[in-house]
Amino acid sequence: MCADTPETAVPDYRETVFLPETSFAMRAGLPAREPDWLARWERLGVYDRLRESGKGRAPFVLHDGPPYANGHLHIGHALNKVLKDMVVRSQQMMGKDARYVPGWDCHGLPIEWKIEEQYRAKGLNKDDVDIVDFRQECRRFAEGWIDIQRSEFKRLGITGKWDRPYLTMDYHAEAVIADEFMKFVMNGSLYQGSKPVMWSPVEKTALAEAEVEYHDHTSHTIWVRFAPQDGALDGASVVIWTTTPWTIPQNRAVAYNPGIAYGMYSLDTVVDGATSKAGERIVVADALAEGVMKSAKVEGFTRLRDVTAVEMEGVFLAHPYRGIADGNGEWDFDVPLLPGDHVTDDAGTGFVHTAPSHGDDDYQMGLKFQLPMTYNVEADGSYRTDLPVFGGQAILTAEGKEGPANVSNIKALHAQGALLAKGKLKHSYPHSWRSKAPLIFRNTPQWFVAIDKPLDDGMSTYGETIRTRALNSINQLVTWTPQTGRNRLHSMIQARPDWVLSRQRAWGVPLTCFVKSGTRPDAPDFLLRNAEVNARIKAAFEAEGADVWYVQGFKERMLDGIVDPLQYEQVFDVLDVWFDSGSTHAFVLRDREDGASDGIADLYLEGTDQHRGWFHSSMLQACGTKGRAPYRGVLTHGFTLDEKGMKMSKSLGNTVAPEAVIKEYGADILRLWVAQSDYTVDLRIGKEILKGVADSYRRLRNTMRYMLGALHGFTEAERLPVEQMPELDRWVLHRLAELDAEVRDGYARYDFQGVFQKVFTFATTDLSAFYFDVIKDTLYCDAPDAVTRRAARTVLDLLYHRLTTWLAPILVFTMEEVWLERFPGEDSSVHLTDFPETPASWRNDALGAKWAQVRQVRRVVTAALEVQRTAKVIGSSLEAAPVVYIDAPALQAALHKVDMAQVTITSAIALTWGAAPAGAFALPDVAGVGVVFEAAQGKKCQRCWQILPDVGTHSHPGVCKRCNDVLG
Repeated sequence: MCADTPETAVPDYRETVFLPETSFAMRAGLPAREPDWLARWERLGVYDRLRESGKGRAPFVLHDGPPYANGHLHIGHALNKVLKDMVVRSQQMMGKDARYVPGWDCHGLPIEWKIEEQYRAKGLNKDDVDIVDFRQECRRFAEGWIDIQRSEFKRLGITGKWDRPYLTMDYHAEAVIADEFMKFVMNGSLYQGSKPVMWSPVEKTALAEAEVEYHDHTSHTIWVRFAPQDGALDGASVVIWTTTPWTIPQNRAVAYNPGIAYGMYSLDTVVDGATSKAGERIVVADALAEGVMKSAKVEGFTRLRDVTAVEMEGVFLAHPYRGIADGNGEWDFDVPLLPGDHVTDDAGTGFVHTAPSHGDDDYQMGLKFQLPMTYNVEADGSYRTDLPVFGGQAILTAEGKEGPANVSNIKALHAQGALLAKGKLKHSYPHSWRSKAPLIFRNTPQWFVAIDKPLDDGMSTYGETIRTRALNSINQLVTWTPQTGRNRLHSMIQARPDWVLSRQRAWGVPLTCFVKSGTRPDAPDFLLRNAEVNARIKAAFEAEGADVWYVQGFKERMLDGIVDPLQYEQVFDVLDVWFDSGSTHAFVLRDREDGASDGIADLYLEGTDQHRGWFHSSMLQACGTKGRAPYRGVLTHGFTLDEKGMKMSKSLGNTVAPEAVIKEYGADILRLWVAQSDYTVDLRIGKEILKGVADSYRRLRNTMRYMLGALHGFTEAERLPVEQMPELDRWVLHRLAELDAEVRDGYARYDFQGVFQKVFTFATTDLSAFYFDVIKDTLYCDAPDAVTRRAARTVLDLLYHRLTTWLAPILVFTMEEVWLERFPGEDSSVHLTDFPETPASWRNDALGAKWAQVRQVRRVVTAALEVQRTAKVIGSSLEAAPVVYIDAPALQAALHKVDMAQVTITSAIALTWGAAPAGAFALPDVAGVGVVFEAAQGKKCQRCWQILPDVGTHSHPGVCKRCNDVLG
């Protein structure tokens, strides 16, 4: 190494040393500099140039799951988009034509809700506004947020067709969504049914499972007596338990399980003031009897006898509101006791109150036993006004709070003598993820797609029904990353009911169908199925957008000359937004020139919540209209948590905004956090984690900076053929060949964490801590035309091209900076290049094994010298000339023809075969190596700092022979 201050008696040789030279700054300054690179890529048109140059390549299409256009990006958005970007960029650089068209979900309740909030703030009523005007306000709201989010996504360094994204509210998109819906009209899978669906009284619409989240909620709980009729069960009351007292008016049956053991119990003594009565008899499941008694405040009870399934068969009970004052006979009917497999003895009483209009199990019981449906609950969550006793009372208010209905029912049951006990229960309960208000199950007429109905559409390769096509697609056609995604979606599709498509809202694509007036929904001519009408609708939407559906006279315009418009009614429900996003494969993958030739994406990539969302709806929709899944691969990532593993929440103050991270560190640090994380599980992020990421970045940046400095002035004339290189340099090429295979395999499997870890370890351990350390003397002090220096510089150039491109999909800004440091120019960009091909001939496993052993010996020597340095015996390793004892034949062979003085950065070294003497330094994990310290003999070369015997004996004063020859 080279002195800063040579001895005064000799010349200053500093100018003769080839020190690294680069303008690549040690401090990145990413927050200030990244926008300039973004502007540069915009000027270059990098994405479009890649499409042009990539013609003829095998395509790779990542189809973007559309974010919702209604707010600033959160850290989950950043995680998702960065993962997508790393996929697209790595596939492109591995030789594909990797296309990425970003998109947005624009219709639906979240935007409509925002506009309604604005109306309410102004004291206006949405229903008083022309629906087309209202929809136009929703459109403008979405447009504003699309522009904001697009800018925020681009700031993350995301590549894509940003100047022409897809929007579900574009006229063509709306036309295709309507056309895809009409395929279900035509194939016979669409039907109108009346069944209980998850309903938001606040938003006045049905919700899909994907729009529901579960929170703790405190509910009323009641135990209710149902009295047997005609002397059955010896007059003992059957007791049910429910957490929804408001559903009692809708009760039409009580269910039991023939496989459960039931008993008849006498209540002997009860607590004063209890609603249970001493001496009464009840029937409950034996496993639950003790809990029921405790809730009913029963101090003493006796089990009288078994109550068998045979005894309960055919029994009728009185509705608890039979004969209620002012009931007008509404509930004066018998309630059947019916067998049901869904009944358990895990909680409750072993009997289940059954209201077919307000629960799926209840509905299925209703279908099986032909129980009557009720329509007692209105869209706003209140009882119909003409319902006796409870008419007009709210179950949930417009603000999502509890209305009077529950308490009114509890009081009425008590007055009827039907209330055995009451209480409160805190439990997980469904809420709307938009309004955060509780939901109810409500029976309403809705439009469904039958997923088990055989379809006569000529697409039966993977099954006759939507469900079988979906399950076969999952098992046969799709690669899952991680594999657990397959299991999750498979179980959901396997168990799901028919798909509810309709929403009772305004902002969306309408259900473009007509129904025959005065005709039952189950009649064959209820739905108008006419290809010519459908074609007219699609053409109108292409030209004018979906708003035209709401323009006066549209029905007549569509039906005139085909059928009598007066005989048909227009449907004004809108499609579930999941149908919108589920249809994107048709207007993006199928219809765009930059889509996929077969309309099938290579990859869908979203969070794990999309197994019940976009992955799910896309699968169902495509299986109905294409006959198979619209994707070949699905990648899912976890959610973002704070450093303690807590869910992020504004109220807790533990959120991490992408904008804040970018402002402090730069987008590349955020991208590096993604690459260093295992995205298959939930990811943690916070200040300390980001500090650690920034430290990794600094270490990597220093490696790249050193490489750039050492390559200063490198030209092709200096390049040395591989076969002429010293062994150490060929070992580096061997490592590059190993890494090339690992990097390509890792990127192909979307294992970004694995790719980065391997490259980072190589850069910091193999290069910075070893190879760069060893070759510094060669680079700084050998002659420019020396084989050793040319070999090292050639290897550095080969390293540069691979490290820079391998890391470009992750650190998009920094690797561009590294690239432009060597290859400036208006048209230059690392993102216009591919990973360089790495010759297989570089790989030499025997050489790799040999140098692994050499490095083990080096580690022992380095540790021995560190002892001397700590003891102040030496200041630099060049002051040492250790004696190394090698007692292992394999190590002796490995060190053959290796310049260990160069490798250990000492002025001299002596290798001795045999056992080390007592007291020699050794490391317990490196057997057969011992080191005895000896000081280097001679004088210090004032050019290279090595201490050698020949220093001072040459024409140039104060230097060794090597340096004297270089000086000439």
